Amino acid sequence: MTNDYFVHESSYVDEGCRIGKGTKIWHFSHIMSGCVIGEDCNIGQNVVISPDVVLGRNCKIQNNVSVYTGVRCEDDVFLGPSMVFTNVINPRAAVSRKHEYRETILRRGVSVGANATIVCGHTLGEYCLIGAGSVVTKDVPAYALMVGNPARQIGWVNRNGDKCASLEEAIRD
Repeated sequence: MTNDYFVHESSYVDEGCRIGKGTKIWHFSHIMSGCVIGEDCNIGQNVVISPDVVLGRNCKIQNNVSVYTGVRCEDDVFLGPSMVFTNVINPRAAVSRKHEYRETILRRGVSVGANATIVCGHTLGEYCLIGAGSVVTKDVPAYALMVGNPARQIGWVNRNGDKCASLEEAIRD
């Protein structure tokens, strides 16, 4: 059987995944059961996609990212190198909290910078941009430019990621 997507020979794709046409999965990555990955995605080196994660079309996941159960990315989402998701608010090694996983939603066109952390249970609005190293601890408005720890809004960006003077300008561009 021929796939219409590419998986590097060092990567694993568990049974029960749906992977869209044109998607590329690079070195040392693991795609776990129940995942849905859209068309034309690029999954970088050393990426883990946990069970039941959903990625839309044209998502770009850079190296060393773990996308945990509970994360849902719409189309055109960019996840920068070594950025981090959580899926439990108060993890403990000795306490199983799989029943407490919180959903994290990244709307269309979201970009998350390198080494940023997205605390679970929040929605990142369409086309927002999370600066490198930022820690998101609350919902993020559409088109917002967020930086810092905890992340705070310092402006607006348009669909191309260019800084704008107002939300109106960001939406118009």
